[in-house]
Amino acid sequence: MANSGQHLLKNKFVRFLFSAGSGFLVDIAAFFVLDRFVFTQNQYNILGHQTGNHALSLGVSFFLGVVVNFLITRYLVFSESRLPFSKQFMRFGLVAFVGYFANLEVLKLFIRYLHLAPPVARITAALSLFFASFFIHKVFSFNLSLRHHARTNNQSGS
Repeated sequence: MANSGQHLLKNKFVRFLFSAGSGFLVDIAAFFVLDRFVFTQNQYNILGHQTGNHALSLGVSFFLGVVVNFLITRYLVFSESRLPFSKQFMRFGLVAFVGYFANLEVLKLFIRYLHLAPPVARITAALSLFFASFFIHKVFSFNLSLRHHARTNNQSGS
């Protein structure tokens, strides 16, 4: 049993699942607290633009989740990447920036048209975009090829 646990920890996708899951938990918990208790008005004026409370909550919570996800991913998942920290963070941030807007649109869809509660809509939106995230971060953020992924996971038996 312990051997299978060690085997799982060698699998990058499993470690990425842990990393993304940790960032996700930070994101979801922060979103819930911000949406329910901090940003309680329907609209806020941010830099001269009207912003809804759900969008504002998502912006802050998403950023916190990205920082946690990046740090764990950098040190525990794709530690063999030779890109400098700042370049990795900028690339990771760019992917997260695009992912934020994808999450925002999916979140709006789930709240407005499917009438899901905001916390449920947030979880569903994040899960719907998870799988693409692994490969985008591997190839773009950490500059590791998909062939490298297949080779390292096959060597560990997965």
